[in-house]
Amino acid sequence: MGHREDLLEGAKRCLLEKGYARTTARDIVAASGANLASIGYHYGSKDALMRQAIIASSEEWGASVAQVPAAGGGAEARDADPLERFAAVWDAVLQRIATEREFIAAQVEVLGLLPRDPALREAIGEVLPEGGEGLVAVFEGVPDTEVDPEAARVVGSFYQALLTGLMVQSLLTPDAMPSGRDLATALRRVTAGEVLGAK
Repeated sequence: MGHREDLLEGAKRCLLEKGYARTTARDIVAASGANLASIGYHYGSKDALMRQAIIASSEEWGASVAQVPAAGGGAEARDADPLERFAAVWDAVLQRIATEREFIAAQVEVLGLLPRDPALREAIGEVLPEGGEGLVAVFEGVPDTEVDPEAARVVGSFYQALLTGLMVQSLLTPDAMPSGRDLATALRRVTAGEVLGAK
């Protein structure tokens, strides 16, 4: 790897170990083996490098979620009962959330910084639609190329809202997390108008 790649890998490590806001340029240099001047040369600033690190980490996490067996594509995934598939994929995602707490903590930290950091907000906003498209593909068991843009916008936003909420909940009450089946049951009850009591 060159210095640019080394710096990004170092920044991603710091993101998990120290968090977004607490990572310094010297931390990144120590983690990457690069020199301080190379941050400015390759990324312009430490903040720009950290923005790239959070986006790259999120993309890598999303790509790894897409590879879990429950999210597999093909005819079997497409023919499965939608609520069963919904529950199975959420179970796989929830397992990742439970076992990757440093990543989740970094994601939640960044959410809190968005109102006061326009550059970070813009960087995250640029990749958000792609993230929604990827989530639709994972939950529907299809390639990204088969996702309708309107479905990516509407349904992708729904999945992103659930994912974000579950990430926050996992840090607050990790022992009270819902299962994939709980989420599927909730969705069925909401859409059937059965929220106030079993019918």
